[in-house]
Amino acid sequence: MKCRVCAGHLVPIRTDLPFKVSERKIVIIKDLPVLQCERCSEYAMDDATFARVEEMLANTDSAAELEIVAFAA
Repeated sequence: MKCRVCAGHLVPIRTDLPFKVSERKIVIIKDLPVLQCERCSEYAMDDATFARVEEMLANTDSAAELEIVAFAA
């Protein structure tokens, strides 16, 4: 696959990414499988991974300001 930003080559990696869920809440998902550009470090997720991330974010603790969760397919 090609990067949508610089047309570089995307390689599969596992990384930790933060997601700002609301004005006061951030969720960090650890060990997330993404495709990352070798040139510019832009990343992309496949549709199944993105759907799982959305599900995980919807099920986080609403009272927490910062939550760290492990990705589980």
